[in-house]
This record gives sequence, C-alpha cells and structure tokens, in this order.
Amino acid sequence: MEILDKLEAIKNRWEEMGEKMNDPEVMADVKKFVKLNKDYKELEPVVNAYKEYKKLLSDIESAKDVLANEKDPEFREMAKEELDELLPKKEKLEEEIRLLLIPKDPQDSKNAVVEIRAGTGGDEASLFAGDLFRMYQKYCENRGWKVDVVSVSEGTSGGFKEIVFNVTGDGAYGTLKFESGVHRVQRVPKTETQGRIHTSAASVVVLPEADEFDVELNDKDIRKDTYCSSGPGGQSVNTTYSAIRLTHIPTGIVVTCQDEKSQLKNLAKAMKVLRTRLFEREYSKYLEEISSKRKTMVSTGDRSAKIRTYNWPQGRVTDHRINLTLYNLNAILDGDIQELIDKLQMAENAERLKEEFEN
Repeated sequence: MEILDKLEAIKNRWEEMGEKMNDPEVMADVKKFVKLNKDYKELEPVVNAYKEYKKLLSDIESAKDVLANEKDPEFREMAKEELDELLPKKEKLEEEIRLLLIPKDPQDSKNAVVEIRAGTGGDEASLFAGDLFRMYQKYCENRGWKVDVVSVSEGTSGGFKEIVFNVTGDGAYGTLKFESGVHRVQRVPKTETQGRIHTSAASVVVLPEADEFDVELNDKDIRKDTYCSSGPGGQSVNTTYSAIRLTHIPTGIVVTCQDEKSQLKNLAKAMKVLRTRLFEREYSKYLEEISSKRKTMVSTGDRSAKIRTYNWPQGRVTDHRINLTLYNLNAILDGDIQELIDKLQMAENAERLKEEFEN
C-alpha cells in the first residue's frame, strides 16, 4: 500500500534523525543540530499519525476476520458495529495524512515580522492602520503570542502611517501569512460632515523572521547610526541616543528602531529586522512563484492586491480570495479572525493537494 510505504519511510528517517541528534559530532555543530532538531519535531505528527493508522488497519482486519469466521451472532454483530465505526475513521485519518504529507513551507513554523502601512485615504487610512494593528495585537494576545513593536510613524490624527512589529509564537508566520495584501475600509470618517462613506486602504506585509542561520551578516557591511528617539515615552526617550539606524551598505537597506529606551535592545531588534529584509529578497522569489498558483497567497512585492474589505455601515467583512463574507465586523476588529484564517488555510490545503496531484 503506497501510503503505508511512504509513512514507513518517514518513520525510518525520523528514527535515524533521533539517533543522529545523540551523536557528539552533530551536537558540536550548532547549526546542524538546530536544523536536525527542527526537522525531527516537524516529522513527529506524521509518525504519530502513522502509528494510529497502522493500529486502525489492524483493528479493521480483526473485525473483518470475526465477520468472516465467527459463527456466534452476538460476536458478529459486535464486529459489524466496530467496523461501521472504524471505516469512517480510516477515511478521515487518510485525509489528514494526505495533508500532513504535503511538503510544508519551511518558513511556516517561524516567528513573523508584520508591517502595516496606511495607503490611500489620508488621515482615515492612518486610523484604519491603527485598527488593523489593534486587531492583530488582540489576536496574538488570545493565542499567547508576544507582540514587540520595532518602529512607528504615527498619523497626524491618530493611528499609524506605518508600524512594524515582531510576533513571537509557534507557527506565527504560517498563521499570519494570509494577512499579506491590501485591506480596504468603507466607512464614514469622523471628519465627514455630509455623512458620506469613504473608501481607504492599508497594506499589510507579513514576513518570516530570519534567524541567524538564514542570513550571515558581516559587520563591515553595516553602518550604524544612533540618534534621539522621537514620539511618546517620556524625557529619557527623547534625550538619550538610544534610537538605532542600520544601513546595509551592499544593498542600501535601511532599518530603524527607537521603541526601547536601551540602545542595545533597539540594536538587537533592528538586526532582526535587517536579517528579515535581506532574507525577504530571496524568499520573495519563492512567494512570487506560489502566489501565481495560489489565490490565498500574495507576493511581498505585490502591494496592490486587495484581499479584504471591512464595511462599517453593513457590519461585514469580505475576503475576496475565497468569496467569504462574515457579518461580525466588531468581533473581527477585536481580534476574532480565527475563522477567516481557518477558511484560508483550508483553501490553501485544497490548492496544495491539487498541486501535489498534478505533479
């Protein structure tokens, strides 16, 4: 049976990895050990599903054997009932295994770096960017994920012209990646005296946080400038040279961080974002390739793709990629976006299965 052969091969590879992780030579090579440990953990759900599937097949065979050979009607009835219960379980588990066997995006398990930028619509777009940040902040809190603001440019009437933040949590990127694209808002702005509905927009870009092993940075390629932070935070923020600006000379990429009072903390945050920016250059090629195949994904370079509309007068949110409309705008803005993410995940799984089948 093809599915069993695949699972058996994965189990063998997983066991080999477990042995290698105890090898002193591998343990001495930090880079190799970290990657091996990550791969080992990723295969664990597949191995567990294989064990469950094998037991299920064995139970089905036993029930069939009783039906074929047992004369006692009571035993036969019990075996039939068991079979009626086990066969749908087998079907469901096979579907789950098929999804588990689809090659995963290796970045999905990483932390995320999220950028929200106000688009067309002036002050109203900045206010909407603030609403989006609050929505993601609430969602991350509910998931037990940590949100760390890296840089902020505030709007003149509130909200943000731009905000960049890190999200630390298991599978943060794999969950939030569906949020990349243009988010559109339709509502009556506070400044509108005629009560007319305006349309504004903000763009969201979600990137996998690059770790030290993804990008090697050379100190001589980075120019570091320090300056006084601006904005809220009290006198100490504004009078000490705690803000950091990093310029990557070979690429011209500039990263700033002024959120912390400590220069060292700002430097650490800025280095994370710089690594991610450099990693994005390579990763965006991959994203462009898959975004042309999958409607659920938007490439990082395509900041014009409208993915979702938030309509205040009708209290609705529409995701245009999967034609899903929900009439719970207030709950969604309070961070209740799991249903949207689940439906997008299901759509992506269907597309990935189709890709796998076509290959």
